[in-house]
Amino acid sequence: MTQATLGVPTHGHAQADCPQAEPRAWRRRVAQAFGRAAPHYCRRAAAQAALGERLWAHLPAQAETVLDLGCGPGHWSARLARHYPMARVVGLDLAPAMLTEARRRHTEAIAWVRGDAAALPLADNALDLLFSNLAIQWCPDPAAVLAEAHRVLGPGGRALINTLGPGTLAEVATAWSRPGRPAALLDFVDAERLEAAARRAGFGAVRLESARERFFYPDLAAVMASIKGVGAQVAPDNDAPRLGRADLERARARFEALREPAGLPVSYQRLTLILDK
Repeated sequence: MTQATLGVPTHGHAQADCPQAEPRAWRRRVAQAFGRAAPHYCRRAAAQAALGERLWAHLPAQAETVLDLGCGPGHWSARLARHYPMARVVGLDLAPAMLTEARRRHTEAIAWVRGDAAALPLADNALDLLFSNLAIQWCPDPAAVLAEAHRVLGPGGRALINTLGPGTLAEVATAWSRPGRPAALLDFVDAERLEAAARRAGFGAVRLESARERFFYPDLAAVMASIKGVGAQVAPDNDAPRLGRADLERARARFEALREPAGLPVSYQRLTLILDK
């Protein structure tokens, strides 16, 4: 299939308008956060890379048209292009800086597209495979994203999606909580609601894997770098006073109380969707 068949302009760059249900301010903040992370994303994204390998194990044998949804700096897009050398591969992200970094890093013939996961700039039934590693948890309405995934996949197409469930970054939340002010983390969708949303979207076969994945870091600075380095910093509370040295020392002491022989733990509740249309 050509890029025109996919509904992507042949120059390889497009932008989807933000759906009315998604505030533009949210969209801008997420794009900016990941844009700031773009230059050092790959170096600090060890946990994200490890979780992506779990998703890779479910690739179909063949695919001619492939979308990497939330492609970031393009690591998985490039791997998909090499894995399916005859396929048309699109890497889509909300953050322009991530797409700039992807173009800089990769020479494969990939169409880099700016767009919103809940309003994909692709034609109906355009894809054989949608691959998305740790992106849709940033979307206000994951159900809308799943509906879009179903729309753009052709009959027999597959969506492979890693997202995060409740319990993710629990240690970070514990360390940074203050009296009367819990740390502001994402409101992760649980496995039951996610599976139900996939079925409502129309997928004929829905499988969901849930697993707690743990990673270890030498100190608090490394923990926070691993989170901020991929744009996933703790959401700011605009009503809260700015964090000071005492807050930092309190967080460090709380995290040190959680230390294990391997280091300071950070948990991710991985939810892997294998969806066939």
